[in-house]
Amino acid sequence: MPYVVTESCIKCKYMDCCEVCPVDCFYEGDNMLVINPDECIDCGVCEPECPIDAIKADTDETIEDKEKWLLLNKKFSALWPNISKKKEPMKNHEKFREIKNKYDKHFSEKPGK
Repeated sequence: MPYVVTESCIKCKYMDCCEVCPVDCFYEGDNMLVINPDECIDCGVCEPECPIDAIKADTDETIEDKEKWLLLNKKFSALWPNISKKKEPMKNHEKFREIKNKYDKHFSEKPGK
């Protein structure tokens, strides 16, 4: 039962979560993070660290399009670079914090830098 990063992370990319992860299972995209489900040990320390509630247990029934986010985390954790140190959130993150349905307009498949 791993955790999954959801749509709220897009264009915000707070990174408090990666710094507390004991197994370094976070991967950085251009404008969001993902969790490798095969590396996640389901410890849950990342979930309360996210200030925008973007990290959810994969058993959480409140996740909209849950299967899409599970597959997205799995796919891009194999393509993007691993991240274990906190960086600054994205520029203009406050502007995007409350925006809904960010995937279609703002998701980027590019890896983080």
